[in-house]
Amino acid sequence: MPRPNPSAEAQLTYFLAKFTPEIASLATAILAKMRERYPTALELVYDNYNALAIGFSPTERASNGIFSIALYPRWVSLFFLQAKGLPDPQRLLQGSGSVVGHIVLPEADKLDEPAVKTLMREAAARAAVPFDPRGEHQLIIKSVSARQRPRRPAEAAAKPARAPRSKTAKK
Repeated sequence: MPRPNPSAEAQLTYFLAKFTPEIASLATAILAKMRERYPTALELVYDNYNALAIGFSPTERASNGIFSIALYPRWVSLFFLQAKGLPDPQRLLQGSGSVVGHIVLPEADKLDEPAVKTLMREAAARAAVPFDPRGEHQLIIKSVSARQRPRRPAEAAAKPARAPRSKTAKK
């Protein structure tokens, strides 16, 4: 008899555990803030080749996504998926794309900075499809790539340190 699929929450916990404890903890804190701020968003999870991406969308269509949290081995970024035309007077958004911009989040409290909150509020208000205030939160695992880059930073090769040879040392 086949075993049932694990719950989406258990799968997300498994995906997060692939990262260092620092990145996993940061992502968990960011997700808590995002869930509080957008309680009716559908969370669309993509465990892709390059990153673990968790989109916040009003529908199950990725093209309607408004925000995405992307986890990389050394940092977490908040992506604004509909950033075209979004006013950004403090030039917080990074990226060279014409549609998507992002902000690196060194800590979850960055989401509470007034300029970031304003940018997020504006992005949600300008979205092609808005979040439904009467909707219900759902966590949906959309895809899991069979091949993935390492989720933890590459460690320096463990080579024993050798003392430098002095010019007077006997050979």
